[in-house]
Amino acid sequence: SGDNGPVSGPSPCLRLPAVLAPTLAIHVYTHREVHGTVGSQVTLACSFWSSEWISEDVSITWLFQPESGKDTISIFHFVKGQPYVDEVGAFKNRMEWVGDPHRKDGSIIIRNLDYTDNGTFTCDVKNPPDIGGKSSQVTLYVFEKVPIRYGVVLGAVIAGVLGLVILVVVIGYLIRYCWLRRQATLQRQLSAMEKGKLQRSAKDSSKRGRQPPVLYAMLDHSRSTKSASEKKSKGGLGESRKDKK
Repeated sequence: SGDNGPVSGPSPCLRLPAVLAPTLAIHVYTHREVHGTVGSQVTLACSFWSSEWISEDVSITWLFQPESGKDTISIFHFVKGQPYVDEVGAFKNRMEWVGDPHRKDGSIIIRNLDYTDNGTFTCDVKNPPDIGGKSSQVTLYVFEKVPIRYGVVLGAVIAGVLGLVILVVVIGYLIRYCWLRRQATLQRQLSAMEKGKLQRSAKDSSKRGRQPPVLYAMLDHSRSTKSASEKKSKGGLGESRKDKK
C-alpha cells in the first residue's frame, strides 16, 4: 500500500527517436515543357526518387489543367500495380501507360494530339511511407509544325563552327603533309645529284691517273722508233761507203 516502487509505462527516452526521425520526402522529375504536332504522339516522361523500397502501395497520378481553363482534372492513376485511365475527359482513348514503378518511371504517352491538349500536366507519386515531397509539372505545346527552338539554332551554329574548325585543321594538316613530302622528295633528288657528281668526279680522277703511263708509253715508243730510224740511216750510209770503195 505504501510501496513507492518504479511506475511501469513507456519511458520518454523511447519516444525520442520517433520525434527526431527525419521527414521522408519523395522527389519527382519531369521536363519543363514538351512540343508536339497535331495528329502525332508525345511522351510525358516522369521519374522519381524515393528513400524507401518501392512497395506494392506505390501510386502515380497524372493531372491536367487546360491552357484556357483553371480547373485541374485527374486523367490517370496507377494503383496496386494496375494502370487506370479516367473514363471522363478527352484522353480516355488516347493515353498509354509506359512507366515502370520498380524502375522509378511513371511516364505516359498521349496519342493523336490536338490543340485542346495544350496545357499543364502534373505527375504526382506516393510510395508509403515516403509520401511527402512535391509533384512535378510539364507544359505541353501542340503546333501545326514544331517550331525551331533557339537552342536548336544555336546548336546548329556551334556545329557549323566546329565543322569549319575541323575542316581548317584537316586542310592545314594536308598542306603540311604535302610540303614535308615535297621536301623529302627534293632532298632525295639533291642527294642523288650529289652522289652522281661524286661518281663522275671519281671517274674523272681515275682517268687523269691513267693518262701519264699512256703518255710515257707513247714517248718511249717514239724514242725507240727514232733510234731505230737513226740506226737504219747510219747502216745505209756505211753500206754506201763500202760500195763506193
